[in-house]
Amino acid sequence: MNVYFTKIKTVLLPVVMLFCTAYPTFSQEDETLDTEVVNVVKPYTPTISDAFKIKDTPEITDTTAVEKKEVNYTIFSVPVASTFTPAKGKAAKIEKKKSIKIYDNYASLGFGNYTSVLGELFTNFEISRTDNLGVFFKHNSSQGGIKNVIPDNKFYKTALDANYSSKQTDMSYDVNAGVNHHLLNWYGLPSDLPQPFIDDLENNAPKQVYLGANLGGTIYFDDSVFSGASLAIDFLKDNFNSSEIELNTKAHFQYPIADFNLKLNTEADYLSGKFKEIPDLEYGFITLGVSPSLELVNDDLSVSLGVGGYFLNNTTNKQSAFYIFPNVSVSYRLVDELLIVYGGAKGGLQQNSYKNITNENPFVSPTLSIVPTAQLYKAYGGIKGKLTKNVGYNLRASYANEEDKAFFVVNRAEFTPQKSYQYGNSFTLVYDNVKTLEIFGELNIAASANLSVGVQASVFSFSLDTLQEAYNTPNMQVSVFSDFTITQKIFGNVSLFYVGERKGLFYIEDVYLPTTKTLKSYLDANFQLGYKHNDRLSFFLKGSNLLNTNYQKWNNYQVLGIQGLAGASYKFDW
Repeated sequence: MNVYFTKIKTVLLPVVMLFCTAYPTFSQEDETLDTEVVNVVKPYTPTISDAFKIKDTPEITDTTAVEKKEVNYTIFSVPVASTFTPAKGKAAKIEKKKSIKIYDNYASLGFGNYTSVLGELFTNFEISRTDNLGVFFKHNSSQGGIKNVIPDNKFYKTALDANYSSKQTDMSYDVNAGVNHHLLNWYGLPSDLPQPFIDDLENNAPKQVYLGANLGGTIYFDDSVFSGASLAIDFLKDNFNSSEIELNTKAHFQYPIADFNLKLNTEADYLSGKFKEIPDLEYGFITLGVSPSLELVNDDLSVSLGVGGYFLNNTTNKQSAFYIFPNVSVSYRLVDELLIVYGGAKGGLQQNSYKNITNENPFVSPTLSIVPTAQLYKAYGGIKGKLTKNVGYNLRASYANEEDKAFFVVNRAEFTPQKSYQYGNSFTLVYDNVKTLEIFGELNIAASANLSVGVQASVFSFSLDTLQEAYNTPNMQVSVFSDFTITQKIFGNVSLFYVGERKGLFYIEDVYLPTTKTLKSYLDANFQLGYKHNDRLSFFLKGSNLLNTNYQKWNNYQVLGIQGLAGASYKFDW
């Protein structure tokens, strides 16, 4: 109690003194008092007195005293036997898929109707960790079998290619070389060919042979202004002593400037050839081109602004020409990957060659007039993106303006044919200036991991200066393709190709001027089915022209009916 009272005094004492000090300021003023000057030497500083602790210990006076009793206790311990053994913890294991063995070599061999043979062999030799040597061989042949065709429509195609590649720290390069052989017959005879001509052809099959060779290489540099270059040399010779050689070289440069990328592409091409069937029929061209462009690429916008300049020299008639082509493209992402708008305008100089022409149509005569095609411009625009996560689309419209575009037309049968291509069974080239409108659409569907479907379609409209029609050029093309996996061992693909109507020329006996003929549209259905026996051995079955329609791809050139081929492929390491 005394301690508590001391605390109260300690708190109240300063308060009372402060009140007493401040009280005179609120007193009533007395006018009779004289004014005096009061000098405050030191302001009042209140202090708190020390509190004294009571050191006395209070005594307890109790008449009843309780004596504590002493407690003694013991523990009776009995051992208990236990058979429980805790299981040891084990780390959970993640089941790993067996890695797929990749083999460096494979061989494939198949046989089918029409005595067809398909053989392939690819082998790779690892020279070192950075260098590899690859060799590829392919053979495809058929003994023919189209009914009522004179002569037979057999063919042989064989190719052998070798490639040496090296990947270094800051550069990579490869060197390639190859030879190819192609044998065929001009079997597309006119229906009104006189019988003596047919009898002559039965005894002397109109055979053509193409023998080609190529040599070239490329080199690429990382983080360098000079990004790469390429060199290609192609040689072609046929059964009528026609020959051609082409040398093409390209160089690429790029230099970053802030957010832009400056590119410069250069090209030099030399083409020379001659056809011995017509005296003095030679051709030669030298092409020099340079294409600078400025590119900007960010997350949503991609822009390329450029131009192409080409100098063309005709070494045969000593004429020269200079071309300037646009090279502009723009792409903008409007809605993530759902909608991308793109467009542009491009052009260029396409050097036609005997090799490229025979690859497209091997039934041409060795008497061609070859000139380059100048695509003055091709303006295009469209949209692309994804409708859903698994469905992609692409829609595009384009308009092209070309000078000296090549078209295939049939040669008229000679009155007294001396060569096997002079029976109205070969093609030549005609040229014209063409404006082409194209509407293109594409749809890709990834239905699942085991099924994908794709569709492409193009519709064309042509406007020509001189020719009546764009001969042997379809007005519509549609392709459908699908890849599927049935089980881990069974897989395959299906493809459909629709080619619309084409206009061709044919000659009526005793009439010199040709007549336009319509080639019917056709649908070609194909499939391939494979069975994987193990990692090394698999079997395949191929089917072509499943609708068994003997359509004409070129004037009077029917194709084989339904075709089947079965074979096996084997992978291995040396």
